[in-house]
Amino acid sequence: MDNKVYIFDTTLRDGEQVPGCRLNTSEKLIIAEALEELGVDIIEAGFPVSSPGDFESVREIARLVKKPTVCGLTRAVQKDIDVAVEALKDAKNPRIHTGLGTSDQHVFTKLRITREQVIERGVAAVSYAKKFIEDIEFYAEDAGRTDNEFLAQVIEAVIEAGATVVNIPDTTGYCIPEEYGQKIKYLRDNVKNIDKAIISTHCHNDLGMATANSITGVQYGARQVECTINGIGERAGNTSLEEVVMALRKHNWLNYTTGINTEQIYPISQLVSTTMRMPIQPNKAIVGSNAFAHSSGIHQDGFIKNRDNYEIIDPEEVGVEKSSIVLTARSGRAALYYRISALGVTISKEELDAVYPKFLELADRSQVVNDADLKELLGSTLAKTANI
Repeated sequence: MDNKVYIFDTTLRDGEQVPGCRLNTSEKLIIAEALEELGVDIIEAGFPVSSPGDFESVREIARLVKKPTVCGLTRAVQKDIDVAVEALKDAKNPRIHTGLGTSDQHVFTKLRITREQVIERGVAAVSYAKKFIEDIEFYAEDAGRTDNEFLAQVIEAVIEAGATVVNIPDTTGYCIPEEYGQKIKYLRDNVKNIDKAIISTHCHNDLGMATANSITGVQYGARQVECTINGIGERAGNTSLEEVVMALRKHNWLNYTTGINTEQIYPISQLVSTTMRMPIQPNKAIVGSNAFAHSSGIHQDGFIKNRDNYEIIDPEEVGVEKSSIVLTARSGRAALYYRISALGVTISKEELDAVYPKFLELADRSQVVNDADLKELLGSTLAKTANI
């Protein structure tokens, strides 16, 4: 099996569904260009039938980007598909993403139809979309809570109708990794025509397991991961693009590859955060402000001796300029000396011993000691000996 994992970015569709994060067309175009530079394989540009603004955005993105596939979301409804086809008509590599719910919860309480009708509607939607566009992805909404035997029947039928990608969403973030992985394995083992389509993951983070579920899905045979920059999305968010890409990269023994230019990860993370007015939590993996910051004395000492003691990622790998030693009351002499040296100041061990108690007093008062604070401290404590 091919070990290339296709990165399907849905920042501009699922990610934009976060309350208060609505983007206009020009903002979407800026992010779409950055996604192309990042190296994503597919950009889900929007849900064209949902509003005139979404239609315009999908159409303009389809005209703008050349390398990635541009995807438009639809329900399993002919009008949705017609509108998406029109929006994508200028795309170099268009894709229709259509589907409907397959779990008993969705079938019987949301759609209020029978299981047989689910298969009929799914097949009809794929067959209809296939008349206009060759690349058709089918999503089985709430697949995470769908009975595996029925899910296999749906997937086999839509592949027979022409689906090139089959999306197995954990829509509610319900699954745990082994459960989700076994679902992918069941489809590989029981859908006779599964080799004719790529299996895609689309995991939500309601239980904090979106990235783990996506990686496990890949291990069991999925070759497309649907994700967003910074993990933004409905409720607790989607699978984080940067987490999946770097997990696969760091665990190179898994032998999976992506086409992502990882040095663009931090810049696009900042762009999305600023444009969508959605702050990044400081402890967010890979792109949070604390991801490469060290404040514990034990960690700082180990980091100074050898970065690999406490960092598995070189910050430059993801576009971060450098790691940081943050001076707090938990910092030891090694960190203080490191930061003083970084200021271009030479200091002896005796002088360091004189400064350190004063530093701790300052750190207790101010929480974090910045460069200006440090210079003032050195000036007042070692005015006669330090070369400041």
